[in-house]
Amino acid sequence: MSKFKIEVQGIVQGVGFRPFVYNLALKLNLNGYVNNDDKGVNILLQGKKSNIDIFLSELKNKPPVLSKIDNIFIFEDNSLEEFSDFKIIQSANQKSKSTLVSPDIAICEDCIKDIKNTQNRRYQYEFTNCTNCGPRYSIISTVPYDRINTSMSDFIMCQECKEEYEDPTNRRYHAQPICCPNCGPKLKLYDNQKNELSSNETLKKIAQKINSGFIVAIKGIGGFHIICDATNENAVKKLREKKNRPTKPFAVMFKYIDEIKSCTNISKKEEEIILCKEKPIVIVDKNSMGKISEQIAPNINRLGVFLPYSPLHILLFEYLNNPIIATSANLKDEPIIKSVEEIFNKLGNVVDYVLDFNREIINACDDSIVQVVNDEIQILRLARGYAPISFKSNSNFDKNILALGANQKSSISLGFNKNIISSPYIGDMNSIVSMEYFKRSVSTFEKFYDFKTQLIVCDKHPSYETTKWAMNQKKPVKQLQHHYSHALATMAEYDLDEDVLAFVFDGTGYGDDGNIWGGEVFIANRNSYKRINHIKYFKLLGGEKAVKEPKRVALSLLFDNFTFEEVLNLDNACVNSFSKNELELFYKMWQKNLNAPLTSSFGRVFDAISSFSNILQIQTYEGETGLLIEKEYDENIKETYDYEIVDNQIDLSKAIIAIIKDKDKKVICSKFINMIINIICEISLENKNLKVLLSGGVFQNKTLLEQLSKRLKKEKIKFYFSKTIPLNDQGISLGQLYFQNK
Repeated sequence: MSKFKIEVQGIVQGVGFRPFVYNLALKLNLNGYVNNDDKGVNILLQGKKSNIDIFLSELKNKPPVLSKIDNIFIFEDNSLEEFSDFKIIQSANQKSKSTLVSPDIAICEDCIKDIKNTQNRRYQYEFTNCTNCGPRYSIISTVPYDRINTSMSDFIMCQECKEEYEDPTNRRYHAQPICCPNCGPKLKLYDNQKNELSSNETLKKIAQKINSGFIVAIKGIGGFHIICDATNENAVKKLREKKNRPTKPFAVMFKYIDEIKSCTNISKKEEEIILCKEKPIVIVDKNSMGKISEQIAPNINRLGVFLPYSPLHILLFEYLNNPIIATSANLKDEPIIKSVEEIFNKLGNVVDYVLDFNREIINACDDSIVQVVNDEIQILRLARGYAPISFKSNSNFDKNILALGANQKSSISLGFNKNIISSPYIGDMNSIVSMEYFKRSVSTFEKFYDFKTQLIVCDKHPSYETTKWAMNQKKPVKQLQHHYSHALATMAEYDLDEDVLAFVFDGTGYGDDGNIWGGEVFIANRNSYKRINHIKYFKLLGGEKAVKEPKRVALSLLFDNFTFEEVLNLDNACVNSFSKNELELFYKMWQKNLNAPLTSSFGRVFDAISSFSNILQIQTYEGETGLLIEKEYDENIKETYDYEIVDNQIDLSKAIIAIIKDKDKKVICSKFINMIINIICEISLENKNLKVLLSGGVFQNKTLLEQLSKRLKKEKIKFYFSKTIPLNDQGISLGQLYFQNK
């Protein structure tokens, strides 16, 4: 007879781990117990050594599908206590919290069968869930993950639910959100005057409103969606007008995968991700769009698609005639709305009806966005289904570190013991509301882990709200350069601890010299970095205004390469978009450096190309120029633009002069992307001894990344880019945490 204690750490609570252990122990005739504590799951096994070995093999190789095991510690137990059976015992409380919080997970197939089975007591019930699916992060206030620590604590289980909850052989054993029509949350339907509309067929009624062309707000797992019929041109137009969103694409939720296939061209890998348990929004290629309105993603060849991920959405589609736009309910630069009161206060003029329910969303969480690059997933927004995300460090943090990320696409990361934990997407810190949400997120994660911050790491930009907040906390603060943090984030994902050659191309970041960086090449490691190349500085005419108006960036590059008289005589879309008076004014700004900060941003070069090629002179959302350039790329065009690298500066003057001579936008866009690939490969081949990292928002350009990957492989250059962590600014906080100051 043998006896062992086992400690399991990772995402092991709220994912069916204890009933899995219980049933496996019974199957192998083992006695003892299993329980949760603030570190994870504890198991004591007593029985034949051969059976314990089988148990451990099953535990390691076939754990519950939603679990993520980081560590298993096994100790021989020499105590005299004997056990006559195997039990699940009550959670134990420890002083140090380190068990990981699970993301919200889409409804499982078993629960879908339940809500569609007329004989099941949960037939047509919108909040059906089990151990294998449903809300987690969005409803939890602290760990351990017990019902009392969630927003389900207000709902007293009926006798039938209680029996399921207490039965270790039932798939709803200790499923904390367990409920049924008799004891769980209820729907409420309102008009936009806050009048509650009584109905026994609430979902059917809201679906009828959508079918009739109305715009509605519907509460989801992590926040509200704004929804309308995706085939109704008038509804889509009205939504764009009311949201003041002229061209930014909307995501579309479809009932079935076959509907998605009718509107898009998807690969097997894209289909696999669309159908996966996380149910993210997946960016795919459009085809004819079928009956979907062209105004959903105008001017681009991509569409964000996803499937219903909650029982409420699945049941809603039983009454809908068509796919729906399902976009996050928020004001510009604010986080997703999680309460009905906010909907009325902020979007009452946008929506006609509101569908709410009386289970509180404690932690708002937006939809995740992914794309497939070279048949691999690339996460662009890390949120519902994937986050919070955790890593294990090879070494202990010597202090508790809180990393604050950047100002755009914000996230936070915590480092303690050997744990690295990154939050879901928080958003842009451009409003008071966003900063309040940011501060709540910090407080939430500190509460999860009884985390006492000992060091804050933030960006160097003095105007970032996160930087200002850090400086007011009366804690030690370390500031890291923005693009170095980008490089560190990719190093963290692959656990690289060596010198690397990092290409970090994005729109904006505060440079060490006070200029706006964004076209940087570093030799970097976890302790330091050296800037070895960068795009030659050019001026942003009007500062921030130039980000919105690509024609200003293009004009600045013309002033760098032509005399004013030559510019006046150029027959180019950029020049033609200005009056002569405007050209004279901007030339004076350029000459005298009036509100014309210097930048090395590759993101802004993309903007200039869109202006030169007459694709876009004024953009309405971030990344619009990149998507439009990507659409025009023709891989059959092999030519490229010339450039020079002089004194470590990547000079694009020859390219700018040549671009003015080219008139075909496909030629311009194709040669431009080919030039970027050449720049990266030339510098990489000069540093053959270093692995290459690609980071920053420019590398979200799927066409660029795929073509570049082919070329790097052909040149036999080892390279990395972030896949599970966004390579945009959401990854910054992880990079800040990975820094080691030696």
